[in-house]
Amino acid sequence: MPTDIIQWFPGHMAKTRRMIGEMLPQIDLVVELLDARIPSSSANPDLKRMVGDKPILTVLTKSSLADPNASAIWRSYFEKEGRHVLFLDTVTGEGMNRLLPAVTEALADKIGRNEQKGMAGRTMKLMIAGIPNVGKSSLINKLTGAKKAKVENRPGVTRDKQWVPTGHGFDLLDTPGVLWPKFEDRRVGENLAMTGAIKDDVVETVSLAVTLVGRLRSRAPALLSARYKLGEMEKYAELNDGELFEVIARKRGFLVSGGEIDEERCASVLLDEFRSAKIGRVTLELPSDAAEPVIEEQNDADL
Repeated sequence: MPTDIIQWFPGHMAKTRRMIGEMLPQIDLVVELLDARIPSSSANPDLKRMVGDKPILTVLTKSSLADPNASAIWRSYFEKEGRHVLFLDTVTGEGMNRLLPAVTEALADKIGRNEQKGMAGRTMKLMIAGIPNVGKSSLINKLTGAKKAKVENRPGVTRDKQWVPTGHGFDLLDTPGVLWPKFEDRRVGENLAMTGAIKDDVVETVSLAVTLVGRLRSRAPALLSARYKLGEMEKYAELNDGELFEVIARKRGFLVSGGEIDEERCASVLLDEFRSAKIGRVTLELPSDAAEPVIEEQNDADL
């Protein structure tokens, strides 16, 4: 894994941070979207400081791609922290029927204060925040019933803020995806790249795919074996992750002239099949092994 994955961040991040700060006085609730496969790695540790005392609803997206047992563990973890939390998937519709009640619950105090002031029914303002490619635009389109926000399965599509009315008593502020200035935890960078939050063209995909093989043989050996017809995983115990990657390439027939493996093709297929859950529903981290990312404070002028 090249070092650029540890230092990489979008060039528009400073602008986004300033925009969030400018818009916060208008915001009643921050909806933070996390990737259910990497709840810790996809959480920006700077967000809480940025939003101050504004209430936060934690929404874990792409839940149909994550291990449901792991998601239950994460739900318990977040609830013990006192968070408002919801798992959903905008593609399958899983959990979408619980979104509006969750928003209402998170806004209960604000709604009560408005009623006391004779402002019942006031339109609430929600900010949608999260890393690139976590599903912000897809969620907005589901809530509005129309393609109000541009959606593509790649990071960096939303470039500027936009207000979107929903017809449900609140308006949504879509924001560009934000990664924090620096993260020194290598696993955080790897997790973000594996799930597609970091563009493939800025990482070394073969190295990333080899790392993914190692993660899968640890987290989901039965799924890895079944997808690539590996048989009993114990027989590969003496192989390192790179050697197992080569076994997978040969099993799938990813070869070039001379019998050498086509590393790029195998890497592309592995990453695609993990991201689309063709390998199966896999969560890459649990609360017990998730460490807080180390971030370095930087002035916007330094970004």
